[in-house]
Amino acid sequence: MFRFLVRRTIGALVILLIISAITFWLFYAVPRDPAMMSCGKNCTPASLAQIRHNLGIDHPIPVQYWSWLKGIFVGRDYSGFGHCNAPCLGYSFANNEPVFGTIMDRLPLTLSLAFGSAVIFLIFGVGAGMIAALKQGKFLDKFASSASLLGSSLQIYFVGYIALYFFTFKLGILDQPSYTALTDNPVQWFSGLLLPWIVLSIIFTANYTRMARSQLVEQLGEDYVRTARAKGLSGANVFLRFAWRGAMGPIVTLFGIDLGTLIGGAIITEQVFSLQGIGRLSVTSVIQSDLPMLLGVTVLSAAAIVFSNIIVDAVYAFIDPRIRLA
Repeated sequence: MFRFLVRRTIGALVILLIISAITFWLFYAVPRDPAMMSCGKNCTPASLAQIRHNLGIDHPIPVQYWSWLKGIFVGRDYSGFGHCNAPCLGYSFANNEPVFGTIMDRLPLTLSLAFGSAVIFLIFGVGAGMIAALKQGKFLDKFASSASLLGSSLQIYFVGYIALYFFTFKLGILDQPSYTALTDNPVQWFSGLLLPWIVLSIIFTANYTRMARSQLVEQLGEDYVRTARAKGLSGANVFLRFAWRGAMGPIVTLFGIDLGTLIGGAIITEQVFSLQGIGRLSVTSVIQSDLPMLLGVTVLSAAAIVFSNIIVDAVYAFIDPRIRLA
């Protein structure tokens, strides 16, 4: 297992290196003048010259990328801003702040949003799929399948505004979405994120209901499950010990991808509820043509997805005994 994790970690670092190089080239080589894009509307010749010098666009693209990559490990000096301590992802010329520091300020909200909604859609989505598989062909199965089809057809920007209007402004059942650090006030942290959690989990719950049902129905028809039943094992024992463990593989894979994507930023949810997370930061960076910030957010999103998949592969060994990781 240890050798497997080491190999996958090294492979993940190589993948991130390739992603960062391609992203850097797209952001800095394709635009005609990256400095002008980062300078903004109220750009002066002095600020434009400073940005060009800080970006190093007078050097070839490989040299520019090497300077950016080296700054992650040893830091980097910027004229007009001073020294950027490692890990340095550059300076945002839209707000004159370090990219890494800005991302770290927004990351706790995005992590809270991602893990909170994940708990909801895993419990309700997988739970509904299990019930549908056990009651295959009956009313509960048809109801869960229809509800999941309806839920997967909804859009967050549609459900979010409706839920915000009724549950917050009209009925006053739920608090206005906001973010308070968990360590400062756990109750306010929970109440401020409850509505975004529910709205974000609707589509995911539908997907996991369909996934869990289909996988469990398939596993319940396998030969080893029928053999376990023929040996006299109880229905609950067969379902949880054999069918459920065999069905968890694809569910864990889907969860790893979804969780990595959410950590990279739930863009629509944060935009709808005016939450200042990674997703909204990426939208703001696009509007402001803030290339250093966009590059940092892109690398963070890629890292979240890559390392989530490593964790998923490691979990396989504990879920399915047929899998052996050398």
